Parts: sequence; C-alpha cells; structure tokens
Amino acid sequence: MVSIIIPTLNEEEYLPSLLEPIEELSIDEGYEVVVVDAGSQDKTVQIAEDYGCKVVSGALRAKGRNQGVKAAVGDMLLFLDPEALLPKGFLARALSEFKDRGLDVASCQLEPIVEHWMPRFTFPRFFYNLLYNWPVRLLENTLPYASCLILARREIHEKLGGFDEGIAIGEDHDYARRAAEVGKVGFLRFGRLPFFMRRCQKEGIIKTYLKYQLCNLFNVVLGEVRSDIFRYNFGQYKNAISDSEKNQRKPTFIIQLLWTIVYYTLLVQALISWLLFLLILTPRMLRFLLRRHFRQTY
Repeated sequence: MVSIIIPTLNEEEYLPSLLEPIEELSIDEGYEVVVVDAGSQDKTVQIAEDYGCKVVSGALRAKGRNQGVKAAVGDMLLFLDPEALLPKGFLARALSEFKDRGLDVASCQLEPIVEHWMPRFTFPRFFYNLLYNWPVRLLENTLPYASCLILARREIHEKLGGFDEGIAIGEDHDYARRAAEVGKVGFLRFGRLPFFMRRCQKEGIIKTYLKYQLCNLFNVVLGEVRSDIFRYNFGQYKNAISDSEKNQRKPTFIIQLLWTIVYYTLLVQALISWLLFLLILTPRMLRFLLRRHFRQTY
C-alpha cells in the first residue's frame, strides 16, 4: 500500500485541487491519504474528511510528516505538499520508475503553474528549469535535493529516524542526503510535477529567491539551518487564490521595467552562484564517477 501524507494548515483553497485527482487514482498497490493538520481555522479538516482522508492532529514540516507516518499503514510513503497538483497517471508512472530503477527515496523535477499574477517577462517554467531542475539533476548522485514530492520506502524512513525535526528550513533536502548514505536516491525522469508558486505570490519572487539562495549557501558552508534566521513561515497562504483574482490591476510600465532589470540581474547572480557551487562539488562528483566505473569494470 502507498500512504500519501499531506501536512496542512489552512489549505481550504488548495487541498481540493490536490485531493480530487488522487480520488481517481488507479494503482495496483492500493493507497490511503493521511492529512496531518496543524490546527486549521478554515474548512481544511472538513474537506479532507469529505474526500475520505484519514485526518490526524499534528504539526507542519518535519514533525508533521513524521506524525503522518505513525498514523499510516503503507510500506511505501509519498510525502506531498498541498500546493502540488497531481496530473492524471503521474503517481502510477512515478511508482513504476521508482521500482524499475530500484530506488529507495525519490523526488522529482517541478513545473510552476503559470498564473496571471506573475510579472511579465519572467518565463517561470524556463527559469525554474535553469535555477532548480537542471542543477539538481546534475547533482543527483553527489548532493541530492528533494522538494514538494518525496517517495520513500518505509524501511528506509525508519532507518533514518524520519525527518530531522530540529531543522527550520530544508529538512526535505537533508532527508534525501541522509537517505543516500543508506540507500539509493534518485530524481524521477519521466515528467515534472506542477505546483502553485504561492510563496512567491505572497512574499514576492525576488525575496523568495534570495531566501532560497542564502539558505542553499548556508547549507554548503555551515550545515543545516536550525534557527529561524530566514523567517521561513508556514500557513500564511490562506486566500492566495482569491487575492490573486481580486488584484488584477497591472503595474505601470516604469515599475515593470525596473522590476525586470532587478529580476534579470539576480538571475545572472544565481547562475554564477550555481557555477561556483558546482565547481566546489566537482571533486566529489569525479570520485563518485570513478567508483561507479571501477565497480562496473571489476
């Protein structure tokens, strides 16, 4: 059985779009949906119950995921963020590739859902490939990443002791990196998972981007982030969809031009950061390739 675990907090707007395609799933293993709710004040719990989910009172982030596993019965665990959107047939294909490649933990590439609130000339799908999908695919075997969707064997999850609840941001990346020490971790290749960029909508694209860049640098230089220095909040996305529909007014040309200049300046900085990051990791990547070559040869 596959246990789908979804931590929630005030997700009445996003949860139906995630649960509805799950209802139509057709997978041989069977499945259950465990919603771990961190005290929603809206209709989140009612929606989850209406869709036949198992609802558990709990927390967010690492602790919420671990609480979900305790309530789950499946030997395969699928951790999903509420802003994800499962296309038809996505989970069946994910499970098939997971088994065919003999993986123990897997994540996937992501595809932003283009919405009308996004500024012009940002090309979110292309730049998300450039700044996340392509680099993390390249680093798959040396410094694994995981986000939004994580598929894991229960035995590996238990061997790791679950997600590290002391990490403030990036506990999913840490989970994948620790899993790589005891099993096989990989990125699914068959497709990309659509998701709503609601954090960028609420906090701003540039602010969110800077936060992720600094966090990534912190991880490489100093280790995991265990304090709230990046002010990475959760549950502040209530009414994001309706707010987006209300605020249709377009910014002036000058504002758009200034925003675009800043955006592309930061994009160049991001590419330089990734290049430096890859150069630092090149020796580790070469060691991995040499070890794999000698194992296959001898």
